Amino acid sequence: MFKNIESLGFKSGRNGAHSARSMMIVELSLLLEAHPDGAELAQIKEDIEVFNILQKPTSNSRRLTYRHLLDLYGLEDRICLFRVFRKLWWQAPEARAVLALQLALCRDPLLRLAMPLMIETKPGVGVSRQQIEDLLEAHNPGGYSPASKQSFAQNINGSWTQAGFLEGHARKTRVQPQIHAANVAFALFISKLQGFEGQRAFSSNWCKLLHPYASELYPLAMAASSRSYLRYKQSGDIIEVSFPGWLTESEKEQLHG
Repeated sequence: MFKNIESLGFKSGRNGAHSARSMMIVELSLLLEAHPDGAELAQIKEDIEVFNILQKPTSNSRRLTYRHLLDLYGLEDRICLFRVFRKLWWQAPEARAVLALQLALCRDPLLRLAMPLMIETKPGVGVSRQQIEDLLEAHNPGGYSPASKQSFAQNINGSWTQAGFLEGHARKTRVQPQIHAANVAFALFISKLQGFEGQRAFSSNWCKLLHPYASELYPLAMAASSRSYLRYKQSGDIIEVSFPGWLTESEKEQLHG
């Protein structure tokens, strides 16, 4: 893993936004629609809390919504992962739900707890709330009350459902979501930031989450290259992936500093 990746938007720790909410794809969509070219945080905060562009019923719910969206997504172009996410969001509308999940996974340790489980669970197999609660307990032994674990698990499962990895209400079942070239591009970029290059990137959990077999992702990586999301070259077993313009010079220095 490269150095200083938290400065690029990754977050770690014991807690995260899923202690209170799911990934809020509806609110995120409305917010980005209102600011397609980005905006200063002060403007975003005012629009949510004062002008109520997300249509929340109380001032407290507006304040909490802003806080949770900020925690989950960063909302500023100075944050590398959000800037790249926002660009892909507008380039590939069909990929948005999974893109939002990918960014939220980078930024919420609680949501990320379920990532290995989702990778290991085959489509058609059930995923219970108890499994998520067990992951929460292992993450922070004795640190959450039974009611909190139940609430957190519901929020976590809710996000995986919104992104198309789970379906069902009382009983959740793992399903294979539709994956697009932009999702593969984002997964490869996240993998690069964590030190996975070339062929190794396709073996990272970020790519395994999208599909267990790298052979299914290669054509999507080629499609991403043809759409100028990234540059992808393959010659036999040798794979080169680069991301022209995705990192500023300052960010490159932070990665290797």
